[in-house]
This record gives sequence, C-alpha cells and structure tokens, in this order.
Amino acid sequence: MIDTSFLDHLRGIVGPSGHIDEPGDMEPYVAEWRGRYRGKTPLVLRPANTRELSEVVRACWEAGVPVVPQGGNTSLVGGSIPSEDNSEVLISLSRMNKVRELDALNYTMTVEAGCVLQAIQEAAKEADRLFPLSLGAEGTCQIGGNISSNAGGTMTLRYGNMRDLVLGIEAVLPDGRIWDGMRRLRKNNTGYDLKHLFIGAEGTLGFVTAAVLKLFPRPKQVETAFLAIRDPDAAIELLSSLRSASGDALSAYELIPGIALDFALKHVAGTIDPLEERHSWYVLLELATGTGGDAFRETIETALGEAMEAGLVLDAVLASSEAQAKQLWFIREAIVEAQKYEGGSIKHDISIPVSCVGTFIREATEAVERVIPGARPVPFGHVGDGNIHFNVNQPVGADTEGYLAQWDTLNTVVHDIVLGMDGSISAEHGIGTFKREELKRVKSPVELDLMRQVKAALDPKGLMNPGKVL
Repeated sequence: MIDTSFLDHLRGIVGPSGHIDEPGDMEPYVAEWRGRYRGKTPLVLRPANTRELSEVVRACWEAGVPVVPQGGNTSLVGGSIPSEDNSEVLISLSRMNKVRELDALNYTMTVEAGCVLQAIQEAAKEADRLFPLSLGAEGTCQIGGNISSNAGGTMTLRYGNMRDLVLGIEAVLPDGRIWDGMRRLRKNNTGYDLKHLFIGAEGTLGFVTAAVLKLFPRPKQVETAFLAIRDPDAAIELLSSLRSASGDALSAYELIPGIALDFALKHVAGTIDPLEERHSWYVLLELATGTGGDAFRETIETALGEAMEAGLVLDAVLASSEAQAKQLWFIREAIVEAQKYEGGSIKHDISIPVSCVGTFIREATEAVERVIPGARPVPFGHVGDGNIHFNVNQPVGADTEGYLAQWDTLNTVVHDIVLGMDGSISAEHGIGTFKREELKRVKSPVELDLMRQVKAALDPKGLMNPGKVL
C-alpha cells in the first residue's frame, strides 16, 4: 500500500490537471482495450513535460514505489497495465504531445512521446514529407509506445521498424535523471548507441519522453493492387520478382487468406470483394515512387502479367483511383474486427525468414489441426518482411472458454515450429506480461543473463514497469 502523503506529494508535482484518482476516471488506463488485462493503481499521473516527469520518477525512486509507463494503451501483450495489487503508480505521457520541430531540409521531426502517430503522419504530410510507420491503431497509439515496443506495421518492408526510424531519444531514467540523446544526425560514431537500449524495452529501462524521427520524400505516385494467388509459396516467388522489377518501390506486401476475406465480407459492413471469383489466397500490395508517370504503372502491369503467365497470380485488380485503393486496404483493415465475430481466437505474432513462409504456414496449420480438430487458422499479415499473424479461430460451435483454455498448448505447438526455422515468437507486438514466461523458454541462458544484467544496471531497484519482459 502506497502512503497517502506520498501520493499527495506526487499530485503536487503535476498539479490539478496532471492527476486522476477517481476509480471511474482511471478505468481507461487500468484496463486493456480488449479486456484481457486489468490492473489497479491508486493514482494516474499525467505530467505536462519532461521536468515534471523527472521529478515524479525521482520521488518514486527514492520512495521505492514502482511505476508503469503508458502511451495510448494499445498494447496487445499487457505491456502498459499495472498489476492487480494496487502497488504501482501509472504514468501516462498523453499530455506530452508537442511537435517540437520539423526540419524539412534535414528530413527530421522532433516530437514528444505523447504525440499520436496519426498526428505525426499528418504533420509530415503538411511539410510534403512522409513518416512511414503505419498500423491499425495509428489514430490512438502514441509515438513513445511505438518506440518502446519497436513497432513495425505495413511498410516495414521498405522503411524498416521503429528502430530504423529513430535518430535520437530523450529519456527519463529509473532514478529520475534525464538523458538527452536528441541528435538529428545520420552519422554519430561516438561509442555505444544508447538509444537502442530504450527502443523495444517496453518501458522497463526508463521513459522515452521525446524522439527525433526520420522523414522521407513523399511519393508522387502510389499504385495499389489486390491479387488472387496460387498459394503462399507463390506469394514469396512474386515478392522476389516484384522487388527485382521495381527496385525499392515495393512498400507494402500483405498476405490475406480466403477465410479472412470471408470473415470480413460476412461481418464488416463496407467490405467488397474486388474480384469476380473467390480464391484461397490473396496478396495486397503497394508500390510507390517519387517520380511518377505512366511508365511506372506499365512496369507493374508487365510484372503482374508475367506472374499470371507463370501461374503465380490467378486474378488481379490494379486500383484506378485513390478511392479504390482505400477500398482494397479496407479489406486488410477489416480482418481483425471480423475475427471477433467468429468466436475465440488464439493469436500468434511471429516472424520467420521470408523464404520459410510457405513451409511455416503448412506445418503450423497441420499441427494446429492435429491438436484441435476443426480449428480455423487465419494466417495473414506482413509477409514481405516475414511477419505472420498466425491467428487460430475456434471450431464452429465450440465452447469459447474451453477453446481459449488451450492457448498455452497451442502457443507451444506453433512456437516450436517458429523456433525450428530460426524465427521469433514476437515480431512486433512485444513481450509484456503475456509472453514473459514463454520468453524464458525460447531465449538462451546467455541471452537472458545479458538482458537481466542490462536491466539491473539501469534499474537496480526493479521499479520500472515491473513484471514486464523479464
């Protein structure tokens, strides 16, 4: 139990607008949006700036009070939810939401951690620049959380993960000290690149409070296509040929199984099948160029024509307008929502080498069906970078609670196949509390020891986001 006088001290640091302590008002902060995780906290703090946050964290450090960082609370692994024992102070960075600087000539934007991703995208667009991180929660998630979870998204194929999009970081350390690593440099070879400790650390090593982000030229021409393909192996063959034909123009490449389109058409209003016949597998792709012109579209049409002649592509539609392109992307965006209406879904966010995608889907599907006959795998996602969301919906008519009770069993089955291909059990969602125990199983003793040493060096009291990752 945290002493009430200490809580009053924290309230005094952030002022009347910077704290929430009514249970009803704290509910959005202590519960995960899907309802899977729920915790308790005596106080939610919302500091207005890095100085206030530093004072709060220093006070908690001295008092031995654990803290839980939170951005937009869009984590899928319980990474920003406090424990249930009411012993941790939750600190939301949502008020720290300023764009400090946009340097169009240097192709950088300096932002605070509470900036919503969509607002950053729009600010870049106004300057005729592109910030390429794009994901389903972009209207809610905050850049600090994106950095702390090393977010990926649909354009990782071309631009990389969050780790590739950050030049500099400002962080508040577990003892309250402020580290200013806000460099706008592409080259800085002066020792350990400390920002990478905080990227992907899920708030266990400190608070990311601001960052210098990379911007890119805004494409002049974007082409979007929806293809029916022979199978996942064909998707990988096509990926290789398109990259050879278009250079680095291929920015998104999403695999969609026929069952996912069926779910979307059934449950999500506005979903339209753009092809005349239904197929077992599809690819949604996007290519973009900074030059534009008819030649670019003709190159794509030629490449797709050759793929159809080779039997890789069975049918295709190349968007003729921005509105049609959005309609094609709507199919991909509808998949997650549509799955909710098909009962329980056991989810896996895995990555394997791109060349192993077809084999993984076959082996994992067969293994799942042996363990749970009638289960319905829905493997979709960012196949261009080897990231598959291998979600498995319950058999038709099955008891949802009984099905979800087999989550750990199915995880082990799927993850063993992933590990056999030198893959990862978390491609972009992180570890949080959800995969913490599984991490101990899949990481080597040496790697776990190194991670614990880093944690102990920066947070010897173990007060930063306790119970997450390690």
